[in-house]
Amino acid sequence: MSHIELRDLDDDDLDAIFEMMRDAEARALAAFTADDPDDREAFDAWIARERAADDVLYQVVTENGGFAGTAAVFTVDGDREVSLWIARHAWGRGVATAALRLVMSREPVRPLFARAAGHNAAAIAVLRGSGFAEVSRSSVFAPALAREAEEVVFALVPTLDGV
Repeated sequence: MSHIELRDLDDDDLDAIFEMMRDAEARALAAFTADDPDDREAFDAWIARERAADDVLYQVVTENGGFAGTAAVFTVDGDREVSLWIARHAWGRGVATAALRLVMSREPVRPLFARAAGHNAAAIAVLRGSGFAEVSRSSVFAPALAREAEEVVFALVPTLDGV
């Protein structure tokens, strides 16, 4: 069984994150990505803004101590939102589910929102399996696909037990 943790982002993680976000298969599944995955300058500027923002928590997901992806919580139009990006080598082993549950346990704001491409069955299964419910669907331009794609918005709402 893998041991999944979240830790603060280090400068040493930037190359791994950049490469992870350039993976063509992962980009196609994520759909809503950077316009140019090969633009390191744009990536560096984006990640610097994320790290400097007071309302953004950007962390590294580790599996047995090694890099397995990223998890972020941020504010969009006054709503808290979570986003995960799991490296391909960590797919299919419950890493995303474990990382999402760690984020959920640390982020107190509810509702907590998340988004997934409508064709990303794995991401949708992780969200639903973690208690998120679909709240809307819309067609949005997806840079990784160079066309419009369905975006599904999910929400985790408070329950009677406070989770």
